Amino acid sequence: MASSNTTSQLADGASSAFGHSLRQEFPFDADYRNFNQGSFGAWPTAIHTRLRAYQDRANARPDPFIRYELPKLLDASREVAAALLRAPAETVVLVPNATVAINTVLRNLTWHPDGRDVLLYFSTVYGGCGKTIDYIVDSHQSPGQPPLVSSREIPLQYPFEDRDALAAFEAAVARCATEGKRPRLCVFDTVSSLPGIRFPFEALTRACRAHGVLSLVDGAQGIGQIGLDLGALDPDFFLSNCHKWLFVPRGCAVLYVPVRHQGLIRSSVPTSHGYVTSNSTNPRLNPLPPSRNSPFVHNFEFTGTIDCSPYLCVTDALRWREEVLGGEAKILQYTQTLAREGGTRTAAILGTEVLENSTGTLGRCSLTNVALPIQFTTEGGAGAEADGISALSAAEAPAVIQWILGKLMEDYNTFIPLFYGNDKIWARMSAQVYLEMDDFEWAGRALLEICQRIAAGEHRGAAN
Repeated sequence: MASSNTTSQLADGASSAFGHSLRQEFPFDADYRNFNQGSFGAWPTAIHTRLRAYQDRANARPDPFIRYELPKLLDASREVAAALLRAPAETVVLVPNATVAINTVLRNLTWHPDGRDVLLYFSTVYGGCGKTIDYIVDSHQSPGQPPLVSSREIPLQYPFEDRDALAAFEAAVARCATEGKRPRLCVFDTVSSLPGIRFPFEALTRACRAHGVLSLVDGAQGIGQIGLDLGALDPDFFLSNCHKWLFVPRGCAVLYVPVRHQGLIRSSVPTSHGYVTSNSTNPRLNPLPPSRNSPFVHNFEFTGTIDCSPYLCVTDALRWREEVLGGEAKILQYTQTLAREGGTRTAAILGTEVLENSTGTLGRCSLTNVALPIQFTTEGGAGAEADGISALSAAEAPAVIQWILGKLMEDYNTFIPLFYGNDKIWARMSAQVYLEMDDFEWAGRALLEICQRIAAGEHRGAAN
């Protein structure tokens, strides 16, 4: 299928600029193919120019800019981000990344002294968020005493149906009840990281509300990749990285806290001048001008000296997406369709499959996950051949993944995240406005060549 035809079919009704014609808008190396928008993001040169302009303004007049201009520009960015999320501006603040946002929520919550509180999370949790949950449990435990708060993983096996995730949540809540525990909060994704699949976050938010469980929606992969309406969703807490899919420079994320819960979030992370102290006998000097915003928003206006220029680019990124690409609906139509069709084409080249459930809900995003033609066995040695490519021992999977990643970078000048599951290695690929179907065909051929090199034992030769 020719690239031009593919582009027009994928972007029916969208701007003809989608596809390779957009590569010139991004500062990629000429021969680099970016299949990994979902990790660290990428932004157009036009937005990079705006980033430098904000930095230049801060350097030209540091105090006037940081003390007086910056708060107004931050308000403007918060307002456009809130409008995109369909949330009130007073419920949205900007933080460096999703990890900071998760930490901000979990470190601010207090736990009942009876020790019955439980943090629920799914086995799909992002590793950094899982470690934050571990820290909360560990840091609320005295030597020789049970923890003040505990955690419970809700297991899921891919490819699961939406109803399976809901049933697993309901079972975890019921189990807590039988054990005399109190499910206090549940962490779940909009789109999970590895694999990159859409989670039934809308239904889970409703289920949390029905059980009196706080919902912490990890939308790190959300804004700019899927449509979001926080007014309709009404989560207890929500966060999303703007630097992954929204074309905002690293690092910038939104943290949403509805007014009803803002009293729970007493401090930013780290704590700074916006913190409302209970120490009335020793007031702290705040050298910054008075804020016109609520205590919650003021808390996040200044958290120490950092480069806030990425925050200010939210306004510019949304304007660029509207003026150059035609707006959010056209962007999502193109990228989600390309992810679905590109994943299918890559799997056909590899002779494998796309990770999807029977109802097709996992793939309703701009990521696709394709199995590599390498079978693994839990037996002690390698298994039989599958489609001409030898099966390997499961114990070899981590080393094989690292070898493939190295070859993708060294020999093919690209990077495609890989993960192991269901006795297979899966490739997670991002669909983006500067890619076309032939990029996915190229990726399929590259991955097939690498798998054939594994079949020839090249990966073991490198290890030796």
